[in-house]
Amino acid sequence: MKRTAIVFLLLAAASLSTFTQAPASNIRKVNLSQAEIDRIVKKFTANEGLFRQALDIYAFTRNATIQTLGMGGQITGTYRRDSLLTFTADGNRVEKIEYAPVPTLTEIEVTPSDIDNLGGIDPFAIEPAKLSQYNFSFVGKEKIDDLDLFVFDVSPKVMPEAKKNGPKLFTGRVWVDDRDLMIVKSKGKAVPEIKNERFPVVETWRENVDGKYWFPSYSSSDDELVFDDGHSVKLKFRVKYTDYRQARTDVKIISEDDVVDETSKPAPKATPTPKKPE
Repeated sequence: MKRTAIVFLLLAAASLSTFTQAPASNIRKVNLSQAEIDRIVKKFTANEGLFRQALDIYAFTRNATIQTLGMGGQITGTYRRDSLLTFTADGNRVEKIEYAPVPTLTEIEVTPSDIDNLGGIDPFAIEPAKLSQYNFSFVGKEKIDDLDLFVFDVSPKVMPEAKKNGPKLFTGRVWVDDRDLMIVKSKGKAVPEIKNERFPVVETWRENVDGKYWFPSYSSSDDELVFDDGHSVKLKFRVKYTDYRQARTDVKIISEDDVVDETSKPAPKATPTPKKPE
């Protein structure tokens, strides 16, 4: 059977098409002025840029597994890659592979860059530099664990040209902490898709690191990718991120909040517990 290359580009994705959200009865309607909505969007997208910078000084462990499923849900192939993302002596990011058995996938092909794009080195949904290319629609508020979260649907204003290795944007939904205005969860996919590229919908939960950054904790997807020729592939994807620790001291992350007296700020809220699929 011909192998179909699937490029997973969750974290830098794009399109005019709307990502269909399942009804969520626990999201409550809240009236906010457009000025307040704009303020919230400006702040949490700025924080996304800050987190991207901050990750450049952190090492972490990433355990990634991608599986294809057949009739009855049986596993038909597996790709696994457990790695330490750290730095060389001169400060360059490097991946140290700790466990990577021979892949048994036959229906799709996965490369190390696919894993990186899914959430390794660049694990954030919205790139601040591309903020002007998105529409943000305020949905309401949702309480998850001890967090009260603003919920936004995100979609590109204009569909990029659908071509191989062309620009991608994110379409989906983000959950934003209502106090610190930081994304703590995202669910969406990359667009546009082309003939032999299909992107799964991926849900990513984040955790609070060192009391100020929200980094990915767990990403998952259970999706069926349908291709133009009519064949489909059922996909199961899991990535865990653990053991975040600062590994570089030659970089200082500065934000507008650095001029604020940190002792006057309340402690950060607890990390929400991911609702992990089986």
